[in-house]
Amino acid sequence: MITLVLGGTRSGKSAVAERLAGRRGDPVTYVATAVADPGDTDLAARIAAHRLRRPPAWTTREAGADLPAVLRDISGTVLVDALGTWVAASPDLAVDAGGLCAALVERAGDAVVVSDEVGLGVHPATEVGRRFRDVLGELNQAVAAVADEVLLVVAGRALPLAPVPEA
Repeated sequence: MITLVLGGTRSGKSAVAERLAGRRGDPVTYVATAVADPGDTDLAARIAAHRLRRPPAWTTREAGADLPAVLRDISGTVLVDALGTWVAASPDLAVDAGGLCAALVERAGDAVVVSDEVGLGVHPATEVGRRFRDVLGELNQAVAAVADEVLLVVAGRALPLAPVPEA
């Protein structure tokens, strides 16, 4: 089962995803795509808070551009947090959306994928901000197309999103 958990900044999406990944009590591999810059104390604090919330039995793996290969290497339940930091860390914001979707579909075990919903915010003022929004929005659509379940998290509450019926 593939579940995509979307939400805005501080919406509670990661906490919802963690509950979903751990609901069966099976071992979980947490795949972190954010790498803390020593000078970014805000990001370091967020990463620390995420670590404290996770059960000690969960395994953590870090992934960069190699995210599809990392997913193929993990069996069992996996939680990917998050696609936005994966895109942001990729050179020229270029990611392998097809490779990621194939890895999610082909792997054994459940996958819970967290991503930022970027279409509800302020129009980015810079060209790179607009490219980030567009790349992540298209990536979210690609992952949603292969997902069994898509949730939108607002204020810590999850809303299921239904696919659009074929015409």
